[in-house]
Parts: sequence; structure tokens; C-alpha cells
Amino acid sequence: MPIDAETLIDWFDRTGRDLPWRRPECTGWGVLVSEIMLQQTPVARVQPIWEEWLARWPVPSALAAASQGEVLRAWGKLGYPRRALRLHAAASAIAAEHGDIVPSDVDTLLALPGIGAYTARAVATFAYGKRTPVVDTNVRRVVARAVHGAGDAGPASNTRDMADVEVMLPAAEARAARFSAALMELGALVCTARSPKCADCPLYEACAWQRAGRPAYAGPAKPVQRFAGTDRQIRGKLLDVLRGTPEPVWKDRLDVVWPEDAGRRDRCLASLLTDGLVEQIPDGRFALPGEHR
Repeated sequence: MPIDAETLIDWFDRTGRDLPWRRPECTGWGVLVSEIMLQQTPVARVQPIWEEWLARWPVPSALAAASQGEVLRAWGKLGYPRRALRLHAAASAIAAEHGDIVPSDVDTLLALPGIGAYTARAVATFAYGKRTPVVDTNVRRVVARAVHGAGDAGPASNTRDMADVEVMLPAAEARAARFSAALMELGALVCTARSPKCADCPLYEACAWQRAGRPAYAGPAKPVQRFAGTDRQIRGKLLDVLRGTPEPVWKDRLDVVWPEDAGRRDRCLASLLTDGLVEQIPDGRFALPGEHR
């Protein structure tokens, strides 16, 4: 049974979080920044950084005028810092090619550097009220449970997942966009992966998973993401050194962040150079990109 859109939207109207990027006055640029920041990062960590960014860079051209190093410093501890560089590149294209206004069309958004299928659809939907399926992990889980009676969604299938959501979208664009936001909110707050709050769910009576007795998920195991001891942690420590000083540093300042495995640390530094997150200036010191050329 498809999810009843009106029931879900009514619930969202009553209980949805008042997030700044959901407010009517938020521009397409504000929504784009939020969507990039929210990838694999919780709302509580994103909101203060988002507010700082929008105060500092209220339009794409303002961010485009900043150096990559400035952007990486402002990104702080949000993680996955390549997102900051992708956002900087997108801002440059929006300023140069679109009159400093974030496009509203999915295909035009997809043509921007660093903007993928999910982000393009999310911006078109949440900034401009377009009717297009927006599918993230939370949405996939709600659909798997409420519609298919499964404990979780299993491996992603873009074609299937998009089709599942497409058939449930209300015909009117504004209602479809509201439904998409509500579906995502339900997965984030109520239909969670580990401890779903079924008693609080507006879809409880019609939920196929609930009706089936909430069977355990029996599909392929999902890889568990860890951070401690990974290359991500080492890369983060190296970047922390550079963000913590206004001047370039010699390599010995970087060597101390992971002395137990010099070869691995040096490989991580090399990967940061390859990704454009760090640069080596002519005298041999290391710096954030664009600050000391």
C-alpha cells in the first residue's frame, strides 16, 4: 500500500523541525549549502556552521571570491572536506554562468561541478518546490518498511528507489515537495534504523512492516563505518594542523600527528595533495590551497 501523502504531510505540518534552510526566506543558495553539509553529517553539527557560512558568504559569488584555504578553514570539523571544495567549485560556476542564482532545474543543477543526482533533486524540491523524487537513506528505509514490509531497505537501486517514491508524490508540485520533506523527516526522527518509534508514527496503522509483526531484516549486511584508526582520521589530523596556523608548516610539524606509522601518514598526506586539500609551496612547506602562492 502506498504511503498516504495527506496523513504524512499533516504530521509534518504539526511536528517538523524549524530548521533555517526550511524557512521561506531561505534562498536556493542556502538550501544548496545545507544539502552539501548534511551529507553524512548530523543536523546539530551542521546548523551553526551553515549559519556562519551564510552570514559570511550570502551569495555564491561571495564564496567563489574566497580562497580554497579560507573555505577549508571555515568548513571546520564537519568532515569529508572535499565537499567544501566541491561547493566552492559549484559557487564559481553559479556566479559565472547563472547570474549568481542557484538553478531550479534538475538537469541544470546536475551540470554544475560536484553536484550529484541526490543533491540536484533535493535543491530543486526543497528550494523551488519541484515535483521530483528525493531519495536518501532515511527515505529508502521508510519505504522499505511502510510499503514493502521489510525491516530495512537493503542495497540501493536507483531505478527502483526513485520509482517507489515517484508513484507516491502528490500531483501538485508544492504538495509533492512538502511530502518529500515529510518522508525524509519521518525516517530521520521516527522510523530510525536502530530504535524506530513506531508508537509515534503517523503511518502506524497502515505500515506493512508493523502489520507483518516487524520482521527482522534478513538481507545483506551493511558495512559498518568506523573512524578511529582510519585514513580519514589521519587525514583529518593533518588538516587540523594546517587549519590551526596562519602560516605554512614544515613537514616535521605534520609528522607528529601519526608517528606510529610514518609510511601510512605520508600516504595520507600524498592523498591530500592529490585531492587538492593541501598544497606544497616552492620552499617545501605545506599549506591549505590558495593561501600562500
